[in-house]
Amino acid sequence: HAERFIRSVREESTNRVLTFDRGHAEKIRQEHACHFNTHRPHQARDQRAPLDDPNVIPLPTARIERRKAVAGLINEYHHAA
Repeated sequence: HAERFIRSVREESTNRVLTFDRGHAEKIRQEHACHFNTHRPHQARDQRAPLDDPNVIPLPTARIERRKAVAGLINEYHHAA
């Protein structure tokens, strides 16, 4: 699991952004970890994020809203309010 997460961070974040210092790199890693655990779908979990409740079935909505994450490198899609 750790190797998969590290590869994901490298491919999706750190290889695409110029880091200025250790603090900036740490912020990018923390944002990516938050995205990875709360939003990003995982095939092994039936396209649910690790922190999603497996008993909740999401209902489709008409509007989807896009938000930028991890310094604008990743797009997250949420149901519009």
